[in-house]
Amino acid sequence: MPERLADLVDPAAWTCPAPLRDQGVVVMGHGGGGALSAELMERIFTPAYGNATLSGLADSAVLELGGARLAFSTDSYVVRPLFFPGGCLGDLAVNGTVNDLAMSGARPAYLSSAFVLEEGVELAVVERIARAMGAAAETAGVTIATGDTKVVESGHGDGVYVTTAGVGVVPDGVDIRPQRARPGDAVLVSGPIGLHGVAIMSVREGLEFGVEVASDTAPLADLVAAMLAVTPDVHVLRDPTRGGLGASLNEIARASGTGVRLQERAVPVPDAVANACGFLGLDPLYVANEGRLVAFVPPSEADEVLAAMRAHPQGAGAARIGECVAEHPGMVVVATGLGGTRVVDLPLGEQLPRIC
Repeated sequence: MPERLADLVDPAAWTCPAPLRDQGVVVMGHGGGGALSAELMERIFTPAYGNATLSGLADSAVLELGGARLAFSTDSYVVRPLFFPGGCLGDLAVNGTVNDLAMSGARPAYLSSAFVLEEGVELAVVERIARAMGAAAETAGVTIATGDTKVVESGHGDGVYVTTAGVGVVPDGVDIRPQRARPGDAVLVSGPIGLHGVAIMSVREGLEFGVEVASDTAPLADLVAAMLAVTPDVHVLRDPTRGGLGASLNEIARASGTGVRLQERAVPVPDAVANACGFLGLDPLYVANEGRLVAFVPPSEADEVLAAMRAHPQGAGAARIGECVAEHPGMVVVATGLGGTRVVDLPLGEQLPRIC
């Protein structure tokens, strides 16, 4: 009994869904898009690669090459399960990289695709994923121009992993990056949040919420083009994937040195997402999305940009949810429906890992 009591008060013996931050090994939270992911970048990757291009830490890098401005991005997809309501690993891998390029204002053009297959996975599964990628690329107006395939021994993978990289052209006069957020900017979101995370959760955990919740995975480049047609002076775009809207807004606030104030009742949270989060004790602001964007735009342009978003199929549920402020720089706060205020901090990791 004394030994067991000693274990209880020894922090090194605890297990917790939010891992201790001084561990010397990789934990699942390092891939969650929150504070642990940021520390991994700051302590390992940024010093190792250190260059001015990388330091922006945006969804894609904007490069000057041969007189053109190109956006370049890469991402790996390890979602579990491979197939879920509203999508699968294949269209997720295409849409995710297309959207990362679009968040720089680019028109996506070409993708690469690399598969890591585990020995024993059914070829029919691989074909289904590949065909989904082809269909998603056609919908997004991009070409999968090159790729690679590797196979690992049974037990050394998890069926199928996919990595996609992409390039696109950034129009002249467009400068979209998190550092451009300014006090007074309107904060817009393109539609209801949390659908992708809840869809994955419902399948993975065998949960039912009364109605089927489908992922929102979709390409957003056409929506961004419609917004830029109103004004090229969109300051910031971000697709709130891992860590959800809360993580994305914290990253923007910290990069720009400004504060963000949201109106809780203005944030579009579907009833099914709200009910699922209430049942599971989750915050919808931290639930992943795969077909939504958040935008910071000058207040003088906000109404017209919002109207253009609502006129597009991928922005039909768009809403103005808050503003960028000079107060509390680097912090995100929410004005609650009861008249109070709460801080939305950067999450430690992902509420639900392996979400994309």
